[in-house]
Amino acid sequence: MSRIDDLFADLQSRNRKAFIAFITAGDPDVQMSAEILAGLPAAGADIIELGMPFTDPMADGPAIQAASQRALAAGQTLQGTLNMVADFRAENDTTPIVLMGYYNPIYHYGVDKFIAEAKQVGVDGLIIVDLPAEEDGELCLPAMQAGLNFIRLATPTTDDKRLPHVLNNTSGFVYYVSITGITGAAAPQQQAVADNIARIKQQTQLPVCVGFGIRTPEQAAALAASSDGVVVGSALVDVIAETAENRADTVKQVLALASALAEGVNKK
Repeated sequence: MSRIDDLFADLQSRNRKAFIAFITAGDPDVQMSAEILAGLPAAGADIIELGMPFTDPMADGPAIQAASQRALAAGQTLQGTLNMVADFRAENDTTPIVLMGYYNPIYHYGVDKFIAEAKQVGVDGLIIVDLPAEEDGELCLPAMQAGLNFIRLATPTTDDKRLPHVLNNTSGFVYYVSITGITGAAAPQQQAVADNIARIKQQTQLPVCVGFGIRTPEQAAALAASSDGVVVGSALVDVIAETAENRADTVKQVLALASALAEGVNKK
């Protein structure tokens, strides 16, 4: 049982849903990013997705692309991201952390080295958006053998023929992408999301969480009704961008939005 497994078992026993918060490691700078990361659990984040900055984040919209650029400009590296997790774990040993990003930085860092260090510092899972199931030997299988959850994306275009391939070797939870296209591009359609999540649940017992395009507590509440959790990234990253010139209130504002979203996820 991983931290992620334990979390969903606990939430299910209390009839609650997961609020999953995404931020980009090192955005807007290393120190402030670490402060936001440290504050997210108290603000209501059940799981934290920590983006690994990359120069070509092709699945991400303008907000998270800009976040990656800010982080890279501030000197963030993959080693620095792993160091952030280690520092977080010194104070928090319970909140699951999932690293989300692209295979290129991991490949150049060294797959075996990355997996060993990720496990050592306390990473719980990986979401690598550009590695399909056909490439499981590259990272998925070694990561799972090391005890890391490998979380796969299902999309509105993942049909019943493709779905078993997506679910194969997936662990932790399934991330359902609520819209076609890039992050933050459009608002998801509640009924379409509910129908697709029900279809996915017919083929897996894993929790299914929904992300992409969710920006408000009201949207979070609506989509939590048909899922096991809600992921929000672009809306939080936008707050960082909007306060980039005067960062005095950045941490406070990001955590305030996270708190409101967490309340929305479990609004009765």
